[in-house]
Amino acid sequence: MCGILGEFVYNSHSLIDKSRFLSLLELSRNRGPDSQGYSTNDKNFQFGFNRLSILDLSGNGNQPIQSPSGRYTMVFNGEIYNHFELRKTLPRNKYIFKGSGDTESLIACFDNFGIENTVSKLDGMFAIGIYDHKKSLIHLIRDFAGIKPLHFGLKEGVLVFASQYNQISRHIKFCNENIDEEILKLYLTLHYIPSPYGILKNTYSVNPGEIVTFNSHGIKKTLTYWSFPDYNSNDFQSSNQLNDIEEKLEAAVKTELTSDVPLGSFLSGGVDSPLISYYANKNIKGDFNTFSMGSDSNVHDESMQAKLYAQSMGSNHHSTYMTAKNSLEVLDKAVESVGEPFGDYSIIPTWQVSKLAKKEVTVALSGDGGDELFFGYDRFQSVAKNHSLWGKPFWMRFLTKGIDKLAFNGKHFNDGLLISTPGYAHQGLHSRFSNSMINKLIPEMNKINFPKTFDLYNYENPRTQQELLYNIRKVEFYGMMQKTLMKVDRASMDHGLEVRVPFLHKPFIETILQININDHDPMGRRKKLLHKLLNKCYPSIGTQKIKMGFSIPLTTWIKQEYKNPFKEMILDSSFYNSLGFEKGVLENMFTAHINGNADFKWPLFTLYSLAIWMKNERRQIS
Repeated sequence: MCGILGEFVYNSHSLIDKSRFLSLLELSRNRGPDSQGYSTNDKNFQFGFNRLSILDLSGNGNQPIQSPSGRYTMVFNGEIYNHFELRKTLPRNKYIFKGSGDTESLIACFDNFGIENTVSKLDGMFAIGIYDHKKSLIHLIRDFAGIKPLHFGLKEGVLVFASQYNQISRHIKFCNENIDEEILKLYLTLHYIPSPYGILKNTYSVNPGEIVTFNSHGIKKTLTYWSFPDYNSNDFQSSNQLNDIEEKLEAAVKTELTSDVPLGSFLSGGVDSPLISYYANKNIKGDFNTFSMGSDSNVHDESMQAKLYAQSMGSNHHSTYMTAKNSLEVLDKAVESVGEPFGDYSIIPTWQVSKLAKKEVTVALSGDGGDELFFGYDRFQSVAKNHSLWGKPFWMRFLTKGIDKLAFNGKHFNDGLLISTPGYAHQGLHSRFSNSMINKLIPEMNKINFPKTFDLYNYENPRTQQELLYNIRKVEFYGMMQKTLMKVDRASMDHGLEVRVPFLHKPFIETILQININDHDPMGRRKKLLHKLLNKCYPSIGTQKIKMGFSIPLTTWIKQEYKNPFKEMILDSSFYNSLGFEKGVLENMFTAHINGNADFKWPLFTLYSLAIWMKNERRQIS
């Protein structure tokens, strides 16, 4: 796991000075503190690399790396789990490998099979920048699940790509770009900036499962090499689901245990990370470290449940404890680690538990992805319960909902039924910053729409509830899961910690997608199949409550130690004037929260993160 940076120019434009380029590269030094590399042809490209040594700790894994034929130069962030298998498919005696790392394997495969054929064979997490000297092309490639980040800016003959957005926003070509109002509205609504967008004009990110190619004239070509499959009931297969899940999940964990540095696991009190930790502990040689976090809130604190799991498996367990007071010193560090506006406040505990883990290990496994694949969120039920009436006239839906509320206390239907489609109802569940509130805060936003290309939630009501549930899962994969992966990557890599996600191992996903939706019982007990597996792995421990993960009582903390920092940033005239925010609306929102008249923790944190980014990152690198 590393930090990559590249610049590619065309139409007679010049590269920036090497010294300035290396200053940009330093912004991602935490991602790769072990060594730094640089390569250029002194003409139209320069690549930089910060290495976090995980496999083959020798210089054989250093980058940028050139292919044996000399055709390609590559920088690559991530891990290729099947790279040894790929080596065996190469022509015998054609490639001589000096070490055992995946970097050598990957560049040799590109050299032999080409770009698209190689990418189709990869199993892992990766963000790749690769220059084709023969055709004067540059390819930007992101893994199929979007685990690793890949941002880029494109303007007036200059392409810049990087692991961190602030390496784009602080480049001389983009630092003075205006904020894109459509993306700002998207950010305020969803609390993060989804791919393929960037908060500044002319900045973007590569979509999961995508190859973006630029030629010597800057002409862009996009290829989607993998996407979450559409619903097809014929793809479902009859099998012993629990055995299949157990076999494939354990295989995924075993694959992702490959490391030449110490490895451990995050451990919450839920379902997903205890399963990952169990199989890791079972298959690793020697002691195994697990890491958890508690807080000064009984509602949010899962540390005791995590400790029970750790005791059951016999891991070396490490835990940290956060309060409003002791977390204040890490607040801005956690927010700044993202390098772009990011409105999910769970970045704070994730940053802190990553700091704890880094003291003992360099690689940590995580349970992310389990909620999306196994119908773990209440959103699945909340949207799908209205399936039978979507598509009916509004008056009928309105009347039915009213009768249900009066007679059954809203048991059968909810307010989402009054929204035009399940897709838009689903989107509403992801936003804690209402459209009406945004328009009051920024009156001009009433005229601004989301980007025309943003269609994640543009889905209608299908014929069956089973298909609707499948579609919700697909949207969660490209929505909520992307926000979570962004959070985990930035928080962990700020400490030079690599996090791997076995639930997103490609063979495991392919297995899960073949299970009939009804076998998951998504309208009954959430994550039913994983709960069964958990009981098998930890027979003496029962799940005690709905999972919170690493969370904090932000509502209360804003009223306490966070009060002054939030007030100083959000009510700073240079912040709200630059964006056209209504000062009175901001003041009323803040006051209502402090007085306990409303809970505005999500809008306030979303604005706080935006203010921090504007203060720190809206400047050119020296």
